[in-house]
Amino acid sequence: MAEGRVLVHFDSERVSVYHSQSGELKLLKTEQLAFEDSLADEVLAERVGEFCAGLKEFNEVVNNKRTRLYATGVFQQLPQPEAAALVNSVYVDTGLYFNIVGPELEQFYLETGMSACGSNDMMEGLIRREFRNAVVCGSFQQSLGYIEDTIARLRESGTGVLSPRTTRIKPETAGTDFILFDYQDLLKNERDTWRHKYVHMDAFRKADAVVVCNPGGLVGKGTIFELGFMSALSKRVIFTEEPLGVSVLFPCEVGLES
Repeated sequence: MAEGRVLVHFDSERVSVYHSQSGELKLLKTEQLAFEDSLADEVLAERVGEFCAGLKEFNEVVNNKRTRLYATGVFQQLPQPEAAALVNSVYVDTGLYFNIVGPELEQFYLETGMSACGSNDMMEGLIRREFRNAVVCGSFQQSLGYIEDTIARLRESGTGVLSPRTTRIKPETAGTDFILFDYQDLLKNERDTWRHKYVHMDAFRKADAVVVCNPGGLVGKGTIFELGFMSALSKRVIFTEEPLGVSVLFPCEVGLES
């Protein structure tokens, strides 16, 4: 398939493969595949990897831009350390991000799909509004216009942007090394930059995803610092473009468009 994305939903007893393009969802395949008999992350990762190896049947290029993996059911029961280990193993083996959808987000997708088209398929809701809320990161000094466009696209889809709340710059900080927005108070001293940075990063905890704006692929030093915090929280990370300049590859996705 030349356009769109392949979406894969792993549930407790089956795997469903879809093609998604321009808000339209088409079921390509459903296969019975029980995962409940073993919750060991190594076994689960092996089974997921084996299934993903066959995805070239549906798309010649299987990567973290053209392919999305989602998991519910038994996968939601994994303790956080085991869930993180599974996500890491699947990434190492396949290059794909294994997104374990939490129960509350799954219910949101189900309600969205039912409201939109009367479907009880979680994926119908997901393609209509994937994120309830998100945090947007990037170089506010160098890419503010690009970031504003990304925020506008998210809000148009119904996504709430937790941080930054606005992109109206305090005039006295324009052109400086540390931009502040109009809802932020001025720095007390140079150490106070950490307070503002921490407030921004703390919003990661409440977000369904962190969207990293990296026009041209480049990722700035400040964003790389934030990536460590995202990883520690096992937060879903989506780059707007294929990342460059990241010394250690890690589980992530590329691209917002469906």
